[in-house]
Formats: sequence, structure tokens, C-alpha cells
Amino acid sequence: MRAVRQVAARTLLLLVACAAVAAVSGLSSSTASAALSGLTARATGTVSPLREGVVLARWEVDGRAVSAEVEIAVRAPTGTTPANIAYSPTDPTRAVVPGATLLATADRAASGVVFAALVAALAVLFDLWLLLSRLHSARGPGRPLVVRRVRVQRGLLARSWLETESGPDRWIPVHFDPALLTLPTPTEVTATGGRWSTVRLPTGETLHPSGPTRTTEPRGRRTDNATAPDPAAAPRWTRQWRVDAAAAVPAPVVGLFWSHLDGSGFPGWLAATTITAAVAVWLWSVRGSDPS
Repeated sequence: MRAVRQVAARTLLLLVACAAVAAVSGLSSSTASAALSGLTARATGTVSPLREGVVLARWEVDGRAVSAEVEIAVRAPTGTTPANIAYSPTDPTRAVVPGATLLATADRAASGVVFAALVAALAVLFDLWLLLSRLHSARGPGRPLVVRRVRVQRGLLARSWLETESGPDRWIPVHFDPALLTLPTPTEVTATGGRWSTVRLPTGETLHPSGPTRTTEPRGRRTDNATAPDPAAAPRWTRQWRVDAAAAVPAPVVGLFWSHLDGSGFPGWLAATTITAAVAVWLWSVRGSDPS
């Protein structure tokens, strides 16, 4: 089935993107955890600004004054302030304080692993729900409908709809199939299911719903199917990928916003852009993007 293959391919792309982000985040987390593993001693001392992004931590060990320079990922205090300090008992110059860059890196990396795993899990669960719900909608007695195919574009996304010409006005969103391009206007089809309607064409093809049936006309720029469509106009599968790739256009902006928000810099931008782009492409396939 074309719709299943299309969604499965985009889901695989999303899983690869999530796996890549999780792997890089996991490596960063392991590196940060290794650096933090030896900081087992605790003390109460003070921190004071030293230079941009660095504070000087001071405390006492067995009555002896000790100090260490610590890089921080937050705004430095304006003066000397009390602070809890974690340091290595064998090398007190290795220390961290609340807001240290090392702590922020470890936390950010762990969050990256969790977020990537969560996105992947949700996508797979949603795909399973889609598959089961479509199988369910395909069962049951069929009812004849006279429909016409319309293409509605809203923004960058175009979708195929079957507009009923018999009975109450209904608009059924369906995943794109080349058979839609040769569908006469109007034509009689067989529909099964309720709010999510599966449609069987007279030629034997099955069109699966890409959303719930609407009782109001979908908004957007409408293009009606030709009365006598041209079979040679069917787009190649590469065009479907090019159309879906347009969904990823805003991804770099989202990544820029995210990296600015959490201060993760280029690695954060790259991770957020990768996952955002993959999710956007996957969402378009789920919603039944039309490449015609």
C-alpha cells in the first residue's frame, strides 16, 4: 500500500534522526559524567567573578585555603557569594559549582537522549494507532458515494480530498495515490467506516483516510480534478520526497530559537534542526501530502 510505505519511510527517517541525536548526546553525557565522577568531596565556600564565563571558587580543606577557576554557563554573580562546591579530593583544583558549564553539559546531554527517545517512541506508537485505525475503518459494510477529487493547498501543504456529490456534503481526506489523477469527475466509489472513511475505487484501489471526514469545506486554494484526467501526469516517487522536504524549511529557525533558549550553541542548533526537520517531514506524510 502506497500510504503505508510512505509513512513507514518517513518514520524510518525520523528514527534515524532520533538515533543520531541520541548517540551524540549519549557520548557527550558519558564524557561529562566521566569528568564529574571524581568530584566526590563537598564543601561550602564562596564564588566571585573572575572573567567572562569564569568564576573563582574558594574554600578550605583541612584548614588550608584552596581555590579553583570554574567555567559557568549562567550569568556570573556580581560579587562574592556563598556557594556549595564539589571537588576532587586528590586534586582540589578540579571543582564545580552550581551553574558550572560541566553540569549544564551533562544535564543537556541527558535531556537530549531522553527527548530523542521520547519523540521516536511517540512516532512509533502513533503509527501503530494509524495502522490499526485504518484497518478498522476498512472493515464493515460499504456504502456507495458519488464523489469528485479536489486538491486543497494551505500554505506549503497540499492534500487530496474526496468531495461528496450524493447525500450530505462531506469532505474525505485521503492519502495520495496516482489513481486519484485518473479518477473521473464525478465517479461512484464505495466507502467504509465512519468518521475515518476508507474509500474503494471502481478500479480496485483502496484510498486510506489521512484525517477525519469533515462536514465543512477545507480552507485553502482549491483545484478540481480534470473531467478527463491525463494518466501520464502521475508524479514519480522522487517528487513525493521533494514535496515532503518542503516541510523542513522552518527547521533551522526552530533550531536557532532552541539553541538560543538553552545556550547549547551549534551542537544544540544542529540537534534541534535535525529532529524538527524529521518530525515535520513525518507529519506531512501522516497528513497525506499531495505531490501532484
